[in-house]
Amino acid sequence: MHLDTTELVGYLASALVVVSLAMTSVVRLRAISLVGSLAFVAYGVLIESIPIVVTNAAIAVLNVWFLRSELGGRRALAAVVVPVDSPYLVDFLRYHLPDIHRFQPGFELGPEPSSLAMLLMRDGLPAGALIGRQEGAELRVQLDYVTKPYRDSRISTWLYGKGSGVFRRLGIDRISTEPGTEPHSAYLVRNGFTRAGSRFERVLGR
Repeated sequence: MHLDTTELVGYLASALVVVSLAMTSVVRLRAISLVGSLAFVAYGVLIESIPIVVTNAAIAVLNVWFLRSELGGRRALAAVVVPVDSPYLVDFLRYHLPDIHRFQPGFELGPEPSSLAMLLMRDGLPAGALIGRQEGAELRVQLDYVTKPYRDSRISTWLYGKGSGVFRRLGIDRISTEPGTEPHSAYLVRNGFTRAGSRFERVLGR
């Protein structure tokens, strides 16, 4: 079967839309959907279908708007200190434990009662958790986790940057953590941590 250029563009656009729907990451879903909608615009132009062009141009604009909101700091982000034995936190961790172990295999449920625990919130909904032991002005992190849908949403960039006041209000100005898997170590480097012996550390900005 011979496919001409127009058909190939149509199939490519359809494939991109299908792939975008399989994404668990909100950012990746929107980015791939944007490319798919632009491909459909091109397809609509090639077959001279104004409805396809207009519909997919509108979808492309919506995808750009959502991506700007997601990556441009327009989301309401917060870090809420909660008891480490909070039933809500425990249930959240238990549900996500298999995914947590993909990046931090050494984490175990039931941290010390004296540990500091935070739920990372996005638009009023839990998107992650941070647990650590405070030793003076240093927080030794045992868990730093963001759920799949929001892993590309810069929540951690906010937490260790503009949102770091939540640490300083507790007298914390240094964060340290053990490296987990290779992707976790790469994540730490992206968020400004540097190697200090067997650990990664970050000094919080003022």
